[in-house]
Parts: sequence; C-alpha cells; structure tokens
Amino acid sequence: MEKPIIAKKTDWTISEMPARHTTYTIKRNISGTEMERLKLGNIPKEMEDKWFWYFEDGKLYAHRSWTGFCIYILSFTPGCDLIDVTANREPEQYRCTDDAEDAKFLNKLLDWWTKPTYDYYNEWITETLDTVSKK
Repeated sequence: MEKPIIAKKTDWTISEMPARHTTYTIKRNISGTEMERLKLGNIPKEMEDKWFWYFEDGKLYAHRSWTGFCIYILSFTPGCDLIDVTANREPEQYRCTDDAEDAKFLNKLLDWWTKPTYDYYNEWITETLDTVSKK
C-alpha cells in the first residue's frame, strides 16, 4: 500500500492571511478519522479543484488554488468540538462579509473535505451552482 502524500506549505504558491480578517468559532465534532483526512491536506491536481490546504501546528490552512489567497485558518483543540476560525475579509480576495453565512459555507467544505474520498469535481459543481443561484 502506497504511503499518502501529506501536503506541506511549500507545495503551493500561497499568500498569508491578510490584515483584514475576522475570527469566529464553529461547533463541529471532527472524528479521529476525519482529522486524519484533514491532516493529509490537499494538493490540487486539476483546475476544478479550488482548494489547497495543509495542516501545521494544530491548524488547517485553506487557500484558494488559483490565487493562493489564504481564506481560512482553522485552529483545533484536541478533545474539543469548538473550532476557532480566522477568515479572510480582504474584499479583493474574498467577497464574504457575513460570519454566519461564512460558517455555513465552511461547514459545507468540511463535509466535502472529511469524506473518505475528496470529490473536488462535485464540490466545484455545487459551489459553482450556489454562486450562480445567489446572483
């Protein structure tokens, strides 16, 4: 059995979280298996895969794959179902300004990212359709 590739910060061209950001907390139980999936990270292989993420020092860093912009930093505390979120609020990098809406979107992403197989194509379709329906 092949050893999985673990994404590292240096695997993608990225930028740091901008000075304009917000913080909020979400309540979500992440199982040990789901945490292991998140810790592997994701290195995009195709254009439809919109996310690069890696895990470092108890935090998950999520970047848009096309731009490298840091959109989320999730801070996990072992044994706790609260996740501290730092979310990008630089309008030229990320349009969301509402923490509650952002938390819903992030939970949806976590649903995708913690599945046994990350299906970036269906995530891309869903995210694209959601964006179109909000216009």
